[in-house]
Amino acid sequence: MSLKAVLFDFNGVIINDEPIHLQLIDEILIEENLQPQRVDERQASLGRSDRICFQQLLANRGRVGNENYLTQLLYRKAQAYALELAKIEKLPLYPGVEDLIFQVRSRQIKIGLVSGSIRKEIELVLHRAKLAEHFKIIVAGDDITTSKPEPDGYLLAVKQLNKEYPELNLQPYECLAIEDTPAGIEAAKRSQMQVVGVANTYPFHMLQRCCNWTVDYLSDLELERVQKVYSQKQPHPSVTEC
Repeated sequence: MSLKAVLFDFNGVIINDEPIHLQLIDEILIEENLQPQRVDERQASLGRSDRICFQQLLANRGRVGNENYLTQLLYRKAQAYALELAKIEKLPLYPGVEDLIFQVRSRQIKIGLVSGSIRKEIELVLHRAKLAEHFKIIVAGDDITTSKPEPDGYLLAVKQLNKEYPELNLQPYECLAIEDTPAGIEAAKRSQMQVVGVANTYPFHMLQRCCNWTVDYLSDLELERVQKVYSQKQPHPSVTEC
């Protein structure tokens, strides 16, 4: 068994933009004459797709949103997100992201991205950060109907990697996911991947209970050691809940 692909989460792993998202969601709710998010709703949204979050927020307020309505809300948020980022001179990327991408690529390991954000937001950040060339494979929130902690996004990424690189013959247990939330970690585990938890959103000790590796910062991840573990293991993935 060997490590063939590293799959990054987006919000909370590549970019520290959670406060922006929470603010924009509240603004849209208010524009729709609805109460802004409660603390527990904000917590529940972490790691989940925007579509599922809006769906749940509307349901909590007694309003049923059809797919067209939800799509309109998502694209309103994406437009507002672009405007907010335009005000920021330097994107709040997490330290160590670019170096880790370089390490992965220098070892001939494939790279992908699995996120609940819509593609428009992801591509905006990747292009501006000059990282887009590294992520040929992106599974965004508008590519699937489910959300983390369901494993569908990660499984779709494996299919797309195999389509892009047919010689890879990639299996989920040959992938490493990098996540920052319990929902994301569970999604990766349920797809039979091993997981690095980075303590950007939740405390180290909470992630440590359910990840194969846990780091305070991406720069702490020793990829060479991770590769050695993969080379010594037989595939016997398990699901561990946070």
